[in-house]
Amino acid sequence: MSQSTDILLVEDDPGDVHLALAVFRALGMEQRCAVVNDGEEAYDFLKLRGRFAQRASGLPRLILLDLKMPRVNGFDLLQLIKADQELKLIPVVALTSSREEQDVERAYDLGVNGYVVKSIDFTDYRATLQALAMYWGNVNLRPTGFVERGSPARPAALRNSRSAGVPNPWLWPLLPC
Repeated sequence: MSQSTDILLVEDDPGDVHLALAVFRALGMEQRCAVVNDGEEAYDFLKLRGRFAQRASGLPRLILLDLKMPRVNGFDLLQLIKADQELKLIPVVALTSSREEQDVERAYDLGVNGYVVKSIDFTDYRATLQALAMYWGNVNLRPTGFVERGSPARPAALRNSRSAGVPNPWLWPLLPC
């Protein structure tokens, strides 16, 4: 992987992965999205271990996390992330099919930044993922120093331009050259 990862999608359902990647492809950001199938793989990705030892260093700008997965589930991964000094500032949004109140409460108790129930309607699902990308990539302010960790260099057209607005690397593929 030669470029940074903006979104780490932690999802074990192939259908949900396919839908999410279709949305990211339409947004022009599929190449900066990494997909892992459970919490163990996600933690290896974040810590540059195992099959991810050779990936480009840097932290994702957002983790979209399914909660109900095999091996290491989303709750356990969330607990690991929020207990880790290096990882705890990464925004984590639970993207799950569970509407169970106990799951919502547990996720927030563990430090999730948002809880979104997946829609079975593609149009709604697309709108949800677009809104998440816009908010976490363009609207949300990060703590000082977070953006520098693992974020790609800004294109020259944005570095020296006041008219470029808020820098948002997720939208760079959509900008004219």
